[in-house]
Amino acid sequence: MTWLVYLLECSDGTYYAGITNRLEHRLEAHNSGQGARYTRARRPVVLLATQEHPDRSEASKAEIKLKQLPRSEKLAFFKNKNHP
Repeated sequence: MTWLVYLLECSDGTYYAGITNRLEHRLEAHNSGQGARYTRARRPVVLLATQEHPDRSEASKAEIKLKQLPRSEKLAFFKNKNHP
């Protein structure tokens, strides 16, 4: 099953990163107030980028690396194929 790391832009301009194996369902949850606590007060959210991974473990590792980056480098993370 393919897992995705995704990056959202919230209504206040902040970024939110997460992982999922059901992207459409997860986006609906974020925009309906049933997603992460962080995005509930910052709706609507817009999908900026995704990156596929073969399993949850690899997606989680990539998410951790993404969250450690400064904001200015987060979009570039999705363009760089060398990230796990």
